[in-house]
Amino acid sequence: MPTFRIETRDHCYSAIVERGIAGQAAQFLPPRHGKVFVATTEDVWRHQGATLARGLAGVAHEVLYFPGGEERKRLAHVEQLAEEMVERGADRSSVVIAFGGGIVNDMAGFLAAIFMRGIPVLQIPTTLLAQVDAAIGGKTGVNLVGGKNLIGSFHQPVAVLIDPAALDTLPEREYRAGLWEIIKAGIIREPGLFHFLAEHSREILERWRDAVDCIIADSVRMKAEVVSTDEREGDLRRILNFGHTFGHALEAETGYTRFLHGEAVAWGMRAAVYLSELTGHLSAEDSVEILETIERYGPIPPLDGIPAENLLARLVRDKKTIQGRVHFVLAVRIGEVTVVSGIDEKLVIEAIRSALA
Repeated sequence: MPTFRIETRDHCYSAIVERGIAGQAAQFLPPRHGKVFVATTEDVWRHQGATLARGLAGVAHEVLYFPGGEERKRLAHVEQLAEEMVERGADRSSVVIAFGGGIVNDMAGFLAAIFMRGIPVLQIPTTLLAQVDAAIGGKTGVNLVGGKNLIGSFHQPVAVLIDPAALDTLPEREYRAGLWEIIKAGIIREPGLFHFLAEHSREILERWRDAVDCIIADSVRMKAEVVSTDEREGDLRRILNFGHTFGHALEAETGYTRFLHGEAVAWGMRAAVYLSELTGHLSAEDSVEILETIERYGPIPPLDGIPAENLLARLVRDKKTIQGRVHFVLAVRIGEVTVVSGIDEKLVIEAIRSALA
């Protein structure tokens, strides 16, 4: 049972990777808690709700359904969930369980952060992307038309329960979307993980148990270390944005309906790799190896009809842009990145066009 501690200034908790752990959820609720509210989607509850229900046997709980979809990750739906909680008797002793993919974990975490000025949240991610990214680190939020996660809060959970068995019912496209986030972990900090992904794609794509459990544990360990060092993205944590700055622009430009988040990150990593090479930070050899590994876990959906100039304009509105200066995470070598600002727009647009090609 790999267990990884996240230690922030005000809160410490564990991320546990174990098959069947969702069936032990009651053990991780805060002492003297009130009513429990499970925020999920109908499809997740249909496929996996029985496991969590067993884990909450004897615990008073209500299920709140979110319709799902990145385009519905908006304040209006958070308000709707909060109204339902009030109607069902929620108070300051209540607990939210985020039970679903990254969107559910982001929204339910934000709901917990602001309901009655903050109540506990237990994260139980059910997609690969959520298990290695969204559920860990306390970032919560919702989208605006102008950009992704522009309204949000840091709100660390009481625990993160990661059950690799939940991936057994995950659609192929969703699974691959999560694998790109793990590739990102390898590129930015874990060269051993990257080379394992490059050399064992067959076992990973076929979901061999040992291979899947290994790459999840390595990714969770990496993120736990980064978040413990830099909770609020003042320094080291910025490396986690590799591929995300470009990817968020792609999601916003296409209305959050054309690409899964992991697919947008995969494209964003391509753009970041091209920019890394254009600026002289990354060797051509490492660039080819990274791009080939990204493609090995594809395909990325078609990119036709997306103007490069529009994506460039959206970069300025990203939440990581400070005083009009876009901060790019660029690869130096496999396992190391750096944060750079003030890059010539001509190079940025060239990298975007290469990634769109």
